[in-house]
Amino acid sequence: MRGDLLFEIGTEEIPAGYIGPALEFMAERMTASLEENRLDHGEIYTCGTPRRLTLMVRGLAARQPDWREEVTGPPKKAAFDADGNPTRAATGFAASRGVAVEDLKVVETPKGEYLMAVVENRGRDTVAILPPVLGDIIAHIPFPKSMRWGSGKDHFARPVKWIAAVFDESVIPCRINEVQSGPDSFGHRFTSPAPVRVDAASYRERLRDAGVVADIAERREMIAEQARNAAEKAGGVLLADEELLDLVTNLVEMPHAVAGSFDEKFLELPREVLITSMREHQKYFAVVNTDGKLMPNFVAINNIDTGDDADAVRGHERVLRARLEDALFFFREDGKTPLSDLAGRLDGVIFQAGLGTMREKSERMEKLAAWLCERIAPQLREHAVRAAGLAKADLLTEMVGEFPSLQGIMGREYARLAGEAAEVCEAIGEHYMPVRAGAGLPGSAAGAIVGIADRIDTIAACFGTGKQPSGNADPFGLRRLALGMIHIIAGHGFAIPLAELLAEAARLLGDMLTEPQDETVRAALDFIRGRYVNDRAAAFSVNAVEAVTSVSFDSIPDCDRRLEALAAASRDESFAILAGSFKRVRNILKGQDAEPERFDPALLTEEAERNLHEALSATEEKTAPLLENGDYQAAMRSFLGLKDPIDAFFDQVMVMAEDEKLRANRISLMGRVARLFLRVGDFSRMG
Repeated sequence: MRGDLLFEIGTEEIPAGYIGPALEFMAERMTASLEENRLDHGEIYTCGTPRRLTLMVRGLAARQPDWREEVTGPPKKAAFDADGNPTRAATGFAASRGVAVEDLKVVETPKGEYLMAVVENRGRDTVAILPPVLGDIIAHIPFPKSMRWGSGKDHFARPVKWIAAVFDESVIPCRINEVQSGPDSFGHRFTSPAPVRVDAASYRERLRDAGVVADIAERREMIAEQARNAAEKAGGVLLADEELLDLVTNLVEMPHAVAGSFDEKFLELPREVLITSMREHQKYFAVVNTDGKLMPNFVAINNIDTGDDADAVRGHERVLRARLEDALFFFREDGKTPLSDLAGRLDGVIFQAGLGTMREKSERMEKLAAWLCERIAPQLREHAVRAAGLAKADLLTEMVGEFPSLQGIMGREYARLAGEAAEVCEAIGEHYMPVRAGAGLPGSAAGAIVGIADRIDTIAACFGTGKQPSGNADPFGLRRLALGMIHIIAGHGFAIPLAELLAEAARLLGDMLTEPQDETVRAALDFIRGRYVNDRAAAFSVNAVEAVTSVSFDSIPDCDRRLEALAAASRDESFAILAGSFKRVRNILKGQDAEPERFDPALLTEEAERNLHEALSATEEKTAPLLENGDYQAAMRSFLGLKDPIDAFFDQVMVMAEDEKLRANRISLMGRVARLFLRVGDFSRMG
């Protein structure tokens, strides 16, 4: 027999960001627990609102199956004495498995004769198994912050008000503090606060009747549709914002969208300021016209339909007006001071303890931007250096003080007001990009250069003063900074020598460093390499990424080209054999003095080694320009042609010959093979 399980934890309003991870944990924990308890089941799915975390299991077996368990115990020689009487090892083992000593068996194993207990286990009813399973889930849901309430000792994200736990028609007992499970849920706090008898089969329908849309995907689609319709009624188009949509979905139980407006004078504010004012404080959606220009309208999502939209809209408009008045005041006041004047005041802002001020950081950024331009874009030097010097000035503005997420954006706007060159303004606005994984990169080369200068300065500063990440702790966000820099460099194809760049960044820090400069560069480069490996492993095998980075990690575009070439070559059926042969080459060369320059063709005595020499020489000549120009895919295709000569060499030639000269010459030949292949990567790691 099978049945359905419903498990709902009802609470005070849980922060929106807590809900998704909590539900994911509940599903994973339940899956593991059911497997551990040998309980067959069907689909496991979740629902959630600000006031409930719900887990349901379809087709859950009503009882465990009976099962036989064979457990190996102590060796026979330790289980019985010389007279054949059981020792404490035997009696203790039998007692631990709940069987009599005489029921133990002696079995032959690869290690000799051992005792075995055969235990016949009777399955238990699911209703008897579930209480500790549900209690375990309640106790271990991970929240960023938990709290206690009343006189109870248990913790949860917010006070728990009820627990509904029902398997078919049976209530599963579990509790947290004074709250004991039962068969009832509760509807919408305002429209249907009475208890609602629930079960898994009709859970969503009964809650909908009680004013709650429990299914997250359904509620999200309702909000999206209502918001689109509200924006259309206002004469515009809803500005797409998937993150805000996800957030609002977990703020309401029965969504109801309304459209409001604000005074057109506020359109004087930069687009990002208006959107941020509506989004961050009020969770309102912006509205644009068909050209994508902001309109003086917004869409708010209420948690209830009051029946009087006009009154609700007036309330939203009143709150938003106050926010926008503040923003407009800040914008006008900030605009009275040129950005260059603010930059001069950054000596009053600490960058990090022991690492000076933001003005000193800005000066280092200017020098790093100049250093980068000299190597990759000399024509951008003037604009990039100017942008680097002004990039942090908006930290002193009222607007950024109110909206920290507008760093860079406000710098761009105030630079425009001050008459700075368009390239400078754009670079200031882009230098924080990407702000998160998967976000957009700087569009301009100048913005990318300033962003790299900013990030490499912070990374070098932290590694040079012992502030590098440790375990899961990364208080300065260096992993995010390194990954962002990798994406910027790759996205713009900048051939930047990372070791030299880090050395320059460390040099500019001067006496601030508490670690040796060489060690700072080495550790920081290893750290960036690690982020590169983790990132690229999402698209390529870890072995391939490590094969490339283990031989050289200095230019990210070069690493990417070698990685793509290695991945393409690995799809050839002969590559695995070649990689295995190269592993043999690498093993032979361990601890050997292999100097390819000492190779002497006159010492070749075997046909197989002469053939390898000829094939290798031809491949070296053919691939030299390819490798120089970074055409690694073409080079790898040529490398594959060496498979047969190398295989024949190993089959027919004794590398470690007794003759010292022959042995040294053959090792040098192997050294030539290694030197050539390692121009792309150590693909012996892939064999």
